[in-house]
Amino acid sequence: MSDLAIVIMAAGLGSRFGGTKQLVDVGPNGEVFFDFAIADSIAAGADRVVLIVRREFADTVEEHVRSMHGDIDLHLVCQDETNAPTRKKPWGTAHAILAAKGAVDRPFIVVNADDYYGVESYQLVADALREAGESTVVLAAFELCRTLPNEGSVSRGVCAADGQVLTKLVETHGIERNTDGIIVSADPPGTLTDLTPVSMNMWGFRVSIFDHLERMWAEFLDAQRDTEKTEFLLPSVVAELMGAGLLEVKVVPVASDWIGVTNPADLDPARAALADLRS
Repeated sequence: MSDLAIVIMAAGLGSRFGGTKQLVDVGPNGEVFFDFAIADSIAAGADRVVLIVRREFADTVEEHVRSMHGDIDLHLVCQDETNAPTRKKPWGTAHAILAAKGAVDRPFIVVNADDYYGVESYQLVADALREAGESTVVLAAFELCRTLPNEGSVSRGVCAADGQVLTKLVETHGIERNTDGIIVSADPPGTLTDLTPVSMNMWGFRVSIFDHLERMWAEFLDAQRDTEKTEFLLPSVVAELMGAGLLEVKVVPVASDWIGVTNPADLDPARAALADLRS
């Protein structure tokens, strides 16, 4: 698919990791996570790369990308240089996408900069986005078992769908596998299966989403201007638009292994997994 952009959200603080994990090498050839996003999306037809960053490391990111990927159509957007009130914590994933509006003039895939989604996922989302109507959003749904760490609990967006149409996305916390092999969650409490579809924040949008984001951001900012931590989040925005009948979300099942790091202890297992997949 030509005329496709990849938008990579890399402005997070990495508080639990203890630093800027977006720039930590994880791949067998010195790649950071978003190097795989760039390579795999280009292989799926993307011809523009948009990286949403903070000003403090924008130059470092650009130098790294140029050294790894050469002369690509690269656009860096500093989320902390928008017209939003200044605060330490970024204003959230939906605000990050809105910040990139000036660099995005074509259908686009959105991913986190510190996650590995697998080669197949980009092609699946690109193909679905090619077929999507103007009011259809694409969501990659991963099998829960492929996103769980060996130890500890995580949060995931649990998907419910009618066929391929998303009906509900529930942010679910405290998900972990018990010693008996059963996957449980703490909030909301319950049990989940290995094949439960979950969102890992990989989306496909058309540029019409920006009209919705601008309107909803203005409303959000009126209410939250003086807060320090409340975020304007992509899943919440999509859910609200779904509820209003303004968007339909097509769920695309993905059987790839997701790899990510939350805490420093996750780094070595991620490097080992990526060495197996990409060496």
